[in-house]
This record gives sequence, structure tokens and C-alpha cells, in this order.
Amino acid sequence: MEFESNDSNWDGVCYYPQLFGGVMLTAAVLGLSTSYFGGTMGFPTLPYTLSYLKNLQKKKREKRKVRVYMDGCFDLMHYGHANALRQAKALGDELVVGLVSDEEIVLNKGPPVLSMEERLALVSGLKRVDEVIADAPYAITEDFMNRLFNEHEIDYIIHGDDPCLLPDGSDAYALAKKVGRYKQIKRTEGISSTDIVGRILASIEDKNACDGSQESSRNDEPNRMKKSVEKSKHASNFLPTSRRIVQFSNAKGPGPNARVVYIDGAFDLFHAGHVEVLKSARQLGDFLLVGIYTDQIVSEQRGPHFPLMHLHERSLSVLACRYVDEVIIGAPWEITKDMITTFNISLVVHGTVCESKSSVNGQADPYSVPKNMGIFRMLESPKDITTTSVAQRIIANHEIYEKRNAKKEASEKKFYEERKYISGD
Repeated sequence: MEFESNDSNWDGVCYYPQLFGGVMLTAAVLGLSTSYFGGTMGFPTLPYTLSYLKNLQKKKREKRKVRVYMDGCFDLMHYGHANALRQAKALGDELVVGLVSDEEIVLNKGPPVLSMEERLALVSGLKRVDEVIADAPYAITEDFMNRLFNEHEIDYIIHGDDPCLLPDGSDAYALAKKVGRYKQIKRTEGISSTDIVGRILASIEDKNACDGSQESSRNDEPNRMKKSVEKSKHASNFLPTSRRIVQFSNAKGPGPNARVVYIDGAFDLFHAGHVEVLKSARQLGDFLLVGIYTDQIVSEQRGPHFPLMHLHERSLSVLACRYVDEVIIGAPWEITKDMITTFNISLVVHGTVCESKSSVNGQADPYSVPKNMGIFRMLESPKDITTTSVAQRIIANHEIYEKRNAKKEASEKKFYEERKYISGD
């Protein structure tokens, strides 16, 4: 991909060959003349002139890599973020991601759920990200824009088709648009951080309603129905397609002698702990295969209010991770000998941080087969973050997030009501 430059000096060589020939003839005459007169006139000799012109032509032919920039808070990372960055990368050769600082998020949107360290791990762990600029500003100021263009050699600034407004109502990307260095991508429908926060809050309300139902009378049925309606508002609207899965996939299998490492789990509400354990697992082999449990299995293991993200959403989030080569969408709870043979699995690993209840409810060990084969290994989880611990952060500050969500949900509803079809991926 080549940056659209206004420099057309060498384009003229292609369209005006007679002129180029005249220049070359003049250069030859000057070269011969200066050689004859001992170079006293100060002109370069012919061999040097020809070499110089050839080098210029070669540099023109070499395509300059286009660097694109996309920023965001990337709080509660989901497949919508990953798809946005995938589209941004398609507009250039190198993708630089700006990660908005915690302080800027507080000023413009309210407190983030994830810390800068956690968000940095998530963004850096995505397949299509080449560089990350930490502590980026929420708004593209003139000074920061010049830094992007001059220091980071950014060619275009990218954002989705949804409006990004500052507290004063102005467009956060107005300056980039003004100088003609802005490009737009299509927003991924059916998912947002606001939506995920809504799901968490709704699930907690539903859990409280269920816990209290044992002591309540039938007169509370209208209230339970109201809670059910509230939860349904935050049900996933994502419509999975085979094309979307292909876009996230590596599209290649393991080599004939590859060491295939297998790890399974729910991977609900994909977080930094997931990224780090997947990174550790990938380092143990040549190909990392990840099994994603079905919604039913997750619900049985963690309770009726899980998973927060359904199977296809969780699968795309895992596929977007740079350390993952392939996923099994709807992996079985127990690992069988046939499964190990089918996928040529060399090693099965499991993290030390786990939310499954199987160890306390008397269920059979799902890893008994690989253990008996001597190919099982416990993997020390680099972080103790869990889906529940992340959800608890939102629950602990539910009033703040409920207020913020009410405002965001209104703007998102307006966006979807007014949006028109935009071609793109």
C-alpha cells in the first residue's frame, strides 16, 4: 500500500520520456565536457550523474509503508474493538493504536473499569496491532496531531462512523478531517462497552431477584417480569456470520511436525488475565488451539447468570488474540482420546486461576485422559484477574455506571435509529 503523495516529479519521467531523454543527453554532454576540462567547472561526472538518477528512480519505485492511527479507551475489550482495529489495519500497512489515559477517560466518560496496565495488555495482545502509544489524549489536539504526523510518521487517523463528541459537543476528530488526513470505518453492530456494562448490571439485578424469590409471594410476579424485560434489553444483538469468523481467523493449520498446545475455558468477558495465560501457553509449542465452552457448560459451571457473552462473541474475542492460532467453537467439557488424536494435541494445559465449580461438586476430572497420557500440565496464571472480579468492579460502583449507561444508551439508540448503510467490513 502506498501513501498518496502530491510529489509528481518522477511521475513526469513516465509521461514525458522525450524530456527525460533530453535531460540525460545534457547530463552526458556535461559529464564529457567536465571530464575533458578536468572538472574545473564543478559539474559531476557522467557515471555519478547516471548513478544518482537511477537511485532516485529506484526510491520512487519502492512503496512507502502507510501508517495509520486509531485511538480509543478500549475499556472492557470486546470483538467490536478488535474488528475496528482489523478494518483500520486494512487501510494501511502498519497500525499504531493510541490508548487514552485513565485521567482523560475520567474527565470525558467517567471512571474506566480496567486499569491502563490491563488495557495495554489487551490492546498489545491483538493480532493486527503493530505499535501502541500509551496515555494518548481523548481529543486530537493540534499539537498531538503534529506529533503523530512528524514523530510517529502517521499518514491517516481512523475512527468509526459513530460520532465521537467532546463534553462541549465538538467533534474529537475535527482537526484531522480539516487537514484531509482522516478515514472512516464501519462500526461493528450489536456490541459496545456500554452494552456489556448493561448486561452485568442486569444480571446482578436478576440474581438478586431470584435470591429473594424464595421468600417472596406470588404477588411479586409483576416485579420479576419487569426484571426479565430489563435483562432482555441487554441481550446480545450480534448476528454471527461465517465471513466474520474467517476475517478473524489465521486461515492456516499446524505444520506436520508442529507441537500443538491445547487450552480450554469459558473466556467470558475477555480480559488481561486471559491474554497473559494464552501467551504463556503459546510459548510451550508451535500452535495454540483454544477450546471455547458452550453457553450451557458455562452456565452449569458458573451459575445461571453466566456467560455474559455468548459463544460466538467469546470465540471472536479469543480469535483476535495474537497468541491464538485456532479455536474450537463449542468445545466439550471432557477431553477425550479421540479429540487428542483428531487435533494431534501434544500438550494440554490449564491455568491455576479458574472459576469452575467442578472441583467442589464432585464432578469427574475433565483432564483425566491427558493426565493418564502424561501430556497434561498446570500453567501458572500470570494474573489473578477473573470475569467475576471484573464484574465486581462495576457492581461496586453501580450507581456511577448506571448513570453513565443511561446517557450512553440514549446516544447509541439515536445513532442506530438514524444510521444508514455504509459499505465496509
